[in-house]
Amino acid sequence: MRGIGFALALGIAISGAVPAFAAELCKEHPKDQWLKPEQIKTKAEELGYQVRSVGEDEGCLEVKGVNKEGKKVEVYFDPTTAEVVKTKGG
Repeated sequence: MRGIGFALALGIAISGAVPAFAAELCKEHPKDQWLKPEQIKTKAEELGYQVRSVGEDEGCLEVKGVNKEGKKVEVYFDPTTAEVVKTKGG
């Protein structure tokens, strides 16, 4: 019975730490410093992506599209530098 209490307490402690792991990918910048979605679209196309949409996610500008191999991708760009910070898919 004591093991169950410990496991429960450990689970609560770990769940309280989850937001630390869900930190935003991109550093926080005022929106007036962000590049325009059209600029990110152009950057993504220069990198070889076919852009389907540009939006915001995890503090970044996110491009959803298709890579050179025709596979679906999500590419996350720093909104002030247009640096790729993460790519999913492909």
